[in-house]
Amino acid sequence: MACGTHHGVLVVDKPSGPTSHDVVQQARRVYGTRRIGHSGTLDPLATGVLVLTLGEACKLSSYLTAQRKRYRAVVRFGALTDTLDSTGNVLQSVELTAPLDDGAVRTALAIEASRSQQSPPAHSAIKVDGVRAYRLARKGTEFALEPRPVRVHSLCMVERGFDTVTVDLEVSKGYYVRAFARDLGRALGIPAHLGALRRLASGSFGCEEAAVFPLEAAAPLIELAECARRCLPVARLSEAGAERARQGKCLSPEHFLADPFSPSPFEPVTEVPRWASLEASGEEASGEAAPGRVTAWLDGAGRVVALGREGPAGRFAVLRGFSTG
Repeated sequence: MACGTHHGVLVVDKPSGPTSHDVVQQARRVYGTRRIGHSGTLDPLATGVLVLTLGEACKLSSYLTAQRKRYRAVVRFGALTDTLDSTGNVLQSVELTAPLDDGAVRTALAIEASRSQQSPPAHSAIKVDGVRAYRLARKGTEFALEPRPVRVHSLCMVERGFDTVTVDLEVSKGYYVRAFARDLGRALGIPAHLGALRRLASGSFGCEEAAVFPLEAAAPLIELAECARRCLPVARLSEAGAERARQGKCLSPEHFLADPFSPSPFEPVTEVPRWASLEASGEEASGEAAPGRVTAWLDGAGRVVALGREGPAGRFAVLRGFSTG
């Protein structure tokens, strides 16, 4: 078992079968720490990129989770299941007597590519009156989940079989690929479910830098500062600015080594949503314009000192401090 304090991100290539929690539990044993989380759950059926956050990197989880996800999905036609994937019980089935029509499939995909609202699966972790939806669904309890805003950044067909369609898609946080399979079937008038799913990337973290599961030993982590650069704009602090930030005090423009609004050399993969920008600030969402976006503040040695944003009168407030000592 590894000892010591670990701060950073570990990208794991999850196989089909284990849950995301199983992966976290094994990482906790290997790295010898309880302070490990993940940014974006993968269903047991799914394989691919699972981003684990260790130590102080857990404070970046909200921003990492908010990034786009890229998938390769196989939709199988002929049966609709209660879980919307191949692990569920069949609710409706038909026998296909002819291959899928190419033109109809492409039209249905074009409709899905413009989707802005999606009804989540009943078997999901969304809470209904404090209870996870999948628990209610397993009991046969009737309930409704409101459609949620989503965005499809890209969607293309990779392969079409007799009763399957394989697609690559890049989507926003909150998008369910199982629901995509259901809706594609509805558009074609054929019951369908998700036959296979692989996450190719979560934000800028891809399969090419992933560790194989099960973990044999503590693999090197992607350093905290690099993780911050991959999901947020960064700003360098003067020595006095870094000291004030460590104390949780507000900063002024003179505490930055450069204009904090100048373009970052590491552009974030996606915009940070308003709920993330307000995280830990104690403010309630309102109809007013959101303050300046969240920035990761680094000291002269390149270490992450805090997350902050611009407040009233040109002052910069600390949202979260970091301690890696």
